Amino acid sequence: MSDLLTRRAQRLGPNVPTFYDRPVHLVRGEGLWLWDDTGKRYLDCYNNVPHVGHCHPHVVAAIARQAGTLNTHTRYLHTGVLDALDRITATLGHGLSQGIMVCTGSEANDIALRMAQAVTGATGIIATDNTYHGNTTATAQLSTRRPPIGGYPPHVRLVPAPESNTSAENFAAHVAKAIAELQAAGFGLSGMMLCPVFANEGLPNVAPGFLNATVRAVRDAGGLVLCDEVQPGFGRCGQWWGHDWLEIAPDVVTLGKPMANGHPVAAVIATEPVMQAFRTAFGYFNTFGGNPVSAAAVNATLDVIEADDLVNHAAAMGRHALDRMHALSHPAITEIRGNGLFFGAVLERDGQPATALAIRIVEEMKDRGVLIGRIGRHMNILKMRPPLPITAGQIDLAINTLADVLGAHEE
Repeated sequence: MSDLLTRRAQRLGPNVPTFYDRPVHLVRGEGLWLWDDTGKRYLDCYNNVPHVGHCHPHVVAAIARQAGTLNTHTRYLHTGVLDALDRITATLGHGLSQGIMVCTGSEANDIALRMAQAVTGATGIIATDNTYHGNTTATAQLSTRRPPIGGYPPHVRLVPAPESNTSAENFAAHVAKAIAELQAAGFGLSGMMLCPVFANEGLPNVAPGFLNATVRAVRDAGGLVLCDEVQPGFGRCGQWWGHDWLEIAPDVVTLGKPMANGHPVAAVIATEPVMQAFRTAFGYFNTFGGNPVSAAAVNATLDVIEADDLVNHAAAMGRHALDRMHALSHPAITEIRGNGLFFGAVLERDGQPATALAIRIVEEMKDRGVLIGRIGRHMNILKMRPPLPITAGQIDLAINTLADVLGAHEE
């Protein structure tokens, strides 16, 4: 392990993070399971990218078959990209009918920001102050893992991320204040970018309708609503889309790698007027976006979601997971959070974030063969976000293990 870490540092450079203090060297995956180089098996309750399970044979076969037939780009005609977009847009309402396929969520969100500029002629943009929307220059200016060199640019306003006790009116008031500041500074408002379940913010327990007043404020100012569906989309919330759960109508949605079960695919879906404005204002082409192999991966993933009824499965398993999570008892657990197959627990001690405890819990869960993670401003919220085919028995295994690990830290 030490030799591999040394080699990694030599070739990838410094400060390239790994999960866990004692990293895992994974060599194989199947369904909900992963194996390391020693043969140890782990239940994957963390990774949303293998959306229909690691190495799903239907998706693997589709990728291999198309790779052995043709792979080029969208300046030649092929039906795969159109089939994929037909199927995706059929699950969407609100006039979201046209798309651009790209390779990463960062690219998709970057395009969404430019779409908002093209429609409005403005550059001001709003996001929360504890989020992540990508690592291009434009999206990194909204992401809060590290501040941009030189600080956040003046056309960006970051509003306080909601907590479970944040009122809809309070959040909307912060957004309205940010809009007024952008207008006064001459930037205007192009839009607001958000994750419909506020995933990186810590998955607060907000309710459908929470953003209604915020959306009205954005629309009244002429801005667009840009929904980053990379984490909640494709059924994770027990509905196809997080924005449908939240009961808002976006102008643009962005999708990410779960849509192709880990193959590097992402997309931007917009209304026809938005797409027309973007295509008029920007000359955009992506060599790999929408290529036949990527399109085959998307179509195969959609096949599995539909054939295995994974959207309804996620709703049922999410209810089971929350029932089991609410039954946990530990003095550091101050709140259980969840939305479909995305759930976790807030850990605090003496009213303060119990980040050190969360680190230990995640590490010990890994040692016991269950992979989970952490989220939130203080990274003190345990996070479980498994592939959608997880079973009730596997959820029980994960939460029983969590109960045992928590029980060892009752002090």
